[in-house]
Amino acid sequence: MFGRRKRTEKPEKLPAENETAGADESAADAADADGAQEEGKGSASRVKLPPAPRPDGPWDVSEVGRPAEGRVDLGGLFVPGVEGMELRVEVAGDAIVAATVVLRDSAIQLQGFAAPKREGIWDEIREEIAGGITKQGGVIDEIEGPLGWELRAQVPVQLPDGKNGVQVVRFVGVDGPRWFLRGVISGQGAVQPQAAGLLEQIFKDTVIVRGDSPMAPRDPIVLKLPQDAQMVPDGVQQDNAEQGSRFAGGIDKLARGPETTEVR
Repeated sequence: MFGRRKRTEKPEKLPAENETAGADESAADAADADGAQEEGKGSASRVKLPPAPRPDGPWDVSEVGRPAEGRVDLGGLFVPGVEGMELRVEVAGDAIVAATVVLRDSAIQLQGFAAPKREGIWDEIREEIAGGITKQGGVIDEIEGPLGWELRAQVPVQLPDGKNGVQVVRFVGVDGPRWFLRGVISGQGAVQPQAAGLLEQIFKDTVIVRGDSPMAPRDPIVLKLPQDAQMVPDGVQQDNAEQGSRFAGGIDKLARGPETTEVR
């Protein structure tokens, strides 16, 4: 069943750290220029690399013959269906911008973004995420995992009893043709990465539909509800929903965002 609550704010650009993409790019350009001056080499610019090959996915819709087969059609994403999983979608304003797959005691949030045609953005996004979490007093490890380079973070949070605690989260990402797919793994799949194989497979088997409409880099790819979605009133299944990713509202939100729930 589905239950949805809305928030009034507009969809945020990536990264969700209360800064616009333009501000991020300006800061990056300024940092590059300052570093170049210090080294006496004149002005310099960030090296932009093309997206790496994706032999195991995630997939662009042009690369999959039947994207809806075995997947839930969310418009901008086709998310693989797995026995026993729960699917939640996040609503920002009037737009659905993210999907979270909950599987037992783990979850992965999936969110697609527009990206430049010939440039990958995951490298610089990792830097921005790491910087934001470090400012919060968190700890970041950058490693090469099963999905490529990822961040494993220990993020300070306030526990339900009011005490301070730490949440372990994994940030994964893959650059595609004019899109970028980010995954945020929480729960046991983050604490014990070796137990996240099925979530990682869901990430790799996701299909992204970027569309042909003009989009600014880092704009979220808007999703839609499945045609057979069944809605339930606000407040229903709230206890169960609390088990989802604390990052459902974006990487700077340490609280569950508004979402729709489907039990498969």
